[in-house]
Amino acid sequence: MELGRNTGSLWHKWTRSGDVVHAGLVITLLIGVWYTQALEVSVGKVHFVEVMNGSSVLLPCTYSSCIGIKNLYFNWQYNDNGTMIKLCEAVIPAEGVEPNVKIYHERVEFVGSSKENNISILLWNVTFEDEGEYTCFAINPKEKKRNHSAIFTLYVVDQLKEVDNTLTIIIVSVLGGVIGLIIIVMVIKAIVVHFLNKAQEKNKECLVSSSGNDNTENGLSGSKADNKASPKA
Repeated sequence: MELGRNTGSLWHKWTRSGDVVHAGLVITLLIGVWYTQALEVSVGKVHFVEVMNGSSVLLPCTYSSCIGIKNLYFNWQYNDNGTMIKLCEAVIPAEGVEPNVKIYHERVEFVGSSKENNISILLWNVTFEDEGEYTCFAINPKEKKRNHSAIFTLYVVDQLKEVDNTLTIIIVSVLGGVIGLIIIVMVIKAIVVHFLNKAQEKNKECLVSSSGNDNTENGLSGSKADNKASPKA
């Protein structure tokens, strides 16, 4: 009975001191750190590609881990109507160590490198039967066997679709025309302003010259009038 009271008292004291809240924050932080450091594989921002029948195609995949890797296992699989067919697999012993890749498909080639965290493959001479989903999978024992996968979709066509650039051409033409018109208007404006400035300068010269002549003539006529009006001694 005394033990129960002590336990209840300790629990009450713990909850009152806010340790439960602190413990929850610590757990949340640890989970966040775990997911930040966790292994992740990626096939890029675009998860699909369209290729012509008979061509070769790169199936991209990279991996990342903040705490590093050790004996990282990876493989590529093809989803054949629900049946996963393994194309290749390997183990990367450590960072920077190239893996010994086992290939299970005659038209598959490993083109990745552990130095670049790259585990991409190349598929040669694509056929219509190759169309579908390809899964890149990896598991890192260093992270308590944390694993992750990403899907890349392949579409096979007879010929690639031609991109209609009509709208782009129209937009570029309109913009070019507008820019050209602006330049012409600016040139015409500059020419007009130049000639107006020249005309104003000529008008100023004429006004100054005319004003000087009038003053001279007025001065001379006034002098003569004064001489005539003055009486002789």
